[in-house]
Amino acid sequence: MAFRDAVSIFKSLRNGTVPLRGLEAFAVGIDGPRKELARKLAEVQRGEGDVKFLRGGYGCGKTFMARMLVAEAQQQGFVTSFVVVSDNDFHLHKFDDLYRKVVGGLSTPRCEQGALGDLLDRWIGRVEDALVKTGTPESDPAFDEKVKAKLDEQLASAGGNVPDDMKRVVRRIFELKQAGQLQDASTLISWLSGSENIAASAKRLAQLKGEIESTSALAYLRGVLEIVRSADYKGLVIVIDEAETMLRSRSDVRASSLNAIRQIVDKAAELPGLLWVITGTPTFFDDRRGVRGVEALHDRVKYEEINGVPSLRQPQLALKPFDRERLIKVALKLRSIHPDLSEEEAERRLPRALVEQLVDQVTAGFRGAVGVVPRQFLRRYVDILDLLADDPDLDAHTLLGFTPKQLTAEEEAVLAGRDLDEPPPEGGFGGAAVDL
Repeated sequence: MAFRDAVSIFKSLRNGTVPLRGLEAFAVGIDGPRKELARKLAEVQRGEGDVKFLRGGYGCGKTFMARMLVAEAQQQGFVTSFVVVSDNDFHLHKFDDLYRKVVGGLSTPRCEQGALGDLLDRWIGRVEDALVKTGTPESDPAFDEKVKAKLDEQLASAGGNVPDDMKRVVRRIFELKQAGQLQDASTLISWLSGSENIAASAKRLAQLKGEIESTSALAYLRGVLEIVRSADYKGLVIVIDEAETMLRSRSDVRASSLNAIRQIVDKAAELPGLLWVITGTPTFFDDRRGVRGVEALHDRVKYEEINGVPSLRQPQLALKPFDRERLIKVALKLRSIHPDLSEEEAERRLPRALVEQLVDQVTAGFRGAVGVVPRQFLRRYVDILDLLADDPDLDAHTLLGFTPKQLTAEEEAVLAGRDLDEPPPEGGFGGAAVDL
């Protein structure tokens, strides 16, 4: 694999977070879920709109699976956005907030974050090229007017529900760029991205009176989706991670957030080319405080098994918890790609027997709950590989032993012998970097 990707992987694992790229290099035991998500991408590329839920307990790898989907979607030509539900700065029940997070997080291989401006440029460029190819030279005095008419036409093709303000802003952005007023154009792009910090003077450039509101946010998202497709991307994948966080909210906020998910499910088919992926724990889906408590939502997305076997194609895609052998396989894959140790040296100095011993030590430290240990194990394991890379004479036997550190709420619960009912804290590993 590329050296840059290997460096990125180990940097993230040292910090206890999910790497953003290179995940396939150490993915183990998720062939079924990957195949199902690939099937969903193919459907969306053909013009479907849908929602898929990733279901799994702490340590199952929901975030890892979602990150891998994002990487694979981009490789196939999709635009993506990855949003994490938060106690502090993002509540799902506010669609304007959701819109702001989604559009601010738009990502492509060309632009890793905040890609709306790049998408607009690419779309406008394609419209201009198409006009030239059909016989309208750029020197034509009416060329810019024809471009704006075409932009309007393509936004209107999104079902006729794109707000007039959005059409006007897009036209004005084009005009400002043509006039060389790039800063003003950038400010309007920020408004279109959902920013609430736009000066009144800038809004007057496009005859705007306020910000994007919750009641119109999904209509604006429809327009963004049309921009994505008109810019020649296959579609849009939006991940909403750690939905179980909303279980910690006040009852009214929680109810509103669950109702927002119901609306997303109900409207998914009206947004062709868009795949929503929402991750959550079994408690989030099965508890009366969560999805089960909203009958209309639960009926649409409920999880079922036939003689203990779940279908991968049902709305909830269940991820299996880690076991000892799977964690060992992950460790061996990581051993082979350390950026500063050759595969041969790593295997010689840290043989499988020592890897197994470390897995058992970490598992014992968490009362035998192997499904909960991946995050702590990988941090310790990466530290050992780093120490071996730094000192060619160091004996790996002297590095064994394990003491948990920087515990998440879930890890603390296991050490205390409590049930894992609480969702992971914002920014935590969420068990996901190890569903490999």
